[in-house]
Amino acid sequence: MRFEDLGLIQPILKALADKNYEKPTLIQEKAIPLVLKRKDVLGCAQTGTGKTAAFAIPIIQLIHKIELRKQQPTTLRALIVTPTRELAIQIDENIRDYSKYTNLRHTVIFGGVKQGKQVEKLQKGVHILVATPGRLLDLISQGLLSVDTVKLLVLDEADRMLDMGFIHDIRRLLQLLPEKRQSLFFSATMPDNIVKLSNKILTNPTKVEVAPVSSTAETIQQYLYYTNRTTKKDLLLHILENPEINQVLLFARTKRGADRIARNLKKQYIKAAAIHGDKAQNQRQKALKQFKEGTIRVLVATDIAARGIDVDKLRFVINHDIPNVAETYVHRIGRSGRAGEDGIAISLCEPEENAYVRDIERLIKQKIQVIKDNPFPQTDKPMTEAEKKEWNKEKQRRKQEFFANRRKKQEQQANRKRR
Repeated sequence: MRFEDLGLIQPILKALADKNYEKPTLIQEKAIPLVLKRKDVLGCAQTGTGKTAAFAIPIIQLIHKIELRKQQPTTLRALIVTPTRELAIQIDENIRDYSKYTNLRHTVIFGGVKQGKQVEKLQKGVHILVATPGRLLDLISQGLLSVDTVKLLVLDEADRMLDMGFIHDIRRLLQLLPEKRQSLFFSATMPDNIVKLSNKILTNPTKVEVAPVSSTAETIQQYLYYTNRTTKKDLLLHILENPEINQVLLFARTKRGADRIARNLKKQYIKAAAIHGDKAQNQRQKALKQFKEGTIRVLVATDIAARGIDVDKLRFVINHDIPNVAETYVHRIGRSGRAGEDGIAISLCEPEENAYVRDIERLIKQKIQVIKDNPFPQTDKPMTEAEKKEWNKEKQRRKQEFFANRRKKQEQQANRKRR
């Protein structure tokens, strides 16, 4: 099936062609026609399946074909609520790309920054608003924003919103929205609390389910290193000696751990940055921009901060810390191998995390390939003094080899410039 077969208008098809989108993903193929028919949709799809386009594209078309023809002042018609700043910004960027050949106006609002510029954009009028719950309700309570005219509501990453404690904000928002509206509800998982919430939001919804969370994309190769906590740092450097790993999203369990890993990599002259909730918004956006542009080789992220990180053709994901929730592993490695591209997921497992690996393998119903050629294997006993001495020699040798290769590359680049 092609996008043309979904009944999309020419301005949107032209924008999709600019992004080299050739055919819809399964979630897009199923959801877009339903949204265009004004149906409520309950969507279950894991990350990397093209979920954002599945709701953004038909919303743009509905507003462009119906609302803009009325030649009335710009009125808020669609509200998209999502849990994190990064994801909100990512969705807004996608809407910008898909609507570039229309007159549609949109913006994004989120907390952690001053509200002035966001309010300015709202006052000029928008058709589509992407928002995080806190800032959205804050501006409504100040009388700076009204949702009375919203005809289309999207709740994206609903499971993550509940995990982050936004359930009360969502309930408050539902009381403020018009009862007569079209609602779209997307979640990567469908536990009982999500189903109950969806029943309060949706009217006779059509359920669209693609690639359940227990599955990983076939295009992603998965590898596992068993090591010790004390040698994880050295094992990571060993893995990053491979020049093919030129852009990697690395997951850490904690904010402090993310900062520590980024510092250690910088000490070894590996360009890295950490992104997590304690970072200022401008710092997070700068790091993400540099990562997308290839200026930063390793972006170290916590799970919540990683929501919304969507990098075209990202090939490598490393789990520095194995997640204690098996489903999180599926979400993490789904950042690579998107839209049919190849991906490689590497996990570093210390003894305390062995049980987590077993849980993951039970969930995905497959064994993760263990790398035997491992200079830092997992062991219950600490290294002897002789082993430490030998390892320090090896580390020094590798360091010298690294700098020698670096000088060689610099000389080659200089020679090419002279030519």
